[in-house]
Amino acid sequence: MTKNVITLFFFFYLILLSSCDEKGSKNTENTMTAPKGMVWVEGKTFLQGAKPLDKFAMEREKPAHKVTVDGFFIDITEVTNGQFKNFVKATQYTTIAERKIDWEEMKKQLPPGTEKPHDSILQPGSLIFNKNINAVANMNNYQQWWTWKIGANWQHPEGPNSSIDGKDNHPVVHIAYEDAVEYCKWANRRLPTEAEWEAAAQGKTDDAIYTWGNNPSVLNANANTWQGIFPVKNESIDGFEFIADVKSYPPNSIGLYDMLGNVWEITGDLFNVNHYKEIDNSKGLVNPTGAKKSYSPNNPYQIEYVMKGGSFLCHASYCASFRISAKMGVSSDSGSDHMGFRTVATAKMLKGKN
Repeated sequence: MTKNVITLFFFFYLILLSSCDEKGSKNTENTMTAPKGMVWVEGKTFLQGAKPLDKFAMEREKPAHKVTVDGFFIDITEVTNGQFKNFVKATQYTTIAERKIDWEEMKKQLPPGTEKPHDSILQPGSLIFNKNINAVANMNNYQQWWTWKIGANWQHPEGPNSSIDGKDNHPVVHIAYEDAVEYCKWANRRLPTEAEWEAAAQGKTDDAIYTWGNNPSVLNANANTWQGIFPVKNESIDGFEFIADVKSYPPNSIGLYDMLGNVWEITGDLFNVNHYKEIDNSKGLVNPTGAKKSYSPNNPYQIEYVMKGGSFLCHASYCASFRISAKMGVSSDSGSDHMGFRTVATAKMLKGKN
């Protein structure tokens, strides 16, 4: 082999190495070590929204449409009491449920002319499920099983006389959108988009109704939901009457726990009941970030965000929200004892900070 041939061979070899390095740089997320407590979700194209065979699908979940999301890391579990405790200890943060209520701000999200409640009612607190309800007159009136509890917050989930002692592995609850965002800033994370959340819940599938597939008969073995007669009788067939420790049920195909059931999870997308019907999917959607404006006929004056996954209160007779496509809206300043969150991160966010 002549010197010129050897030189030419070496030249092309360097080009090949350069090409491989360039290709690898485009996939740094996939080759990075996952941060502790997180797992990698491969970039994928999948069917977002109501699936053809889903008999529980609601109008706000239709029509289903193809979306593409880039890869990202996501928490294996919902953020726990223990994790949120570390955040509060480091930042001295006070959640919305613990703050003095500002009536002037609150009334902006209420119908004009709404009378101010008595000062004895306008005290810091949050919504909790009424465990003592014996009968329901009208299933459309959810106020029958929800109670405003003064003193309820993430540290006192059932009211001032309750605590989270020994419950570090429970999902943190009574967290409003603003609280979740502040946690994310501290942790160098962000809330998932609805599309990212569904991509993660799908795992290695791309059109399943549930995180385990399409078989509803194994619900009790895979998700913490209501068994019995909602909302008056919970038979606790799965061993948990209400909230459960994270990882109490099997993970999905990529190792994520409790994507369905246990507690609802806040996303970063605005909630709009008409959004899926209004989007232009003719060119396909890539990394969609949801509606531009919040809209719900039930709460027209409030800014609401999408929450996903259902909770321990979900039952087939009422909301059946133990499905990947299911979603509800929640006011940006509202929390409850069945709503929490989990976070996501990208390689760009983590670079140099992990």
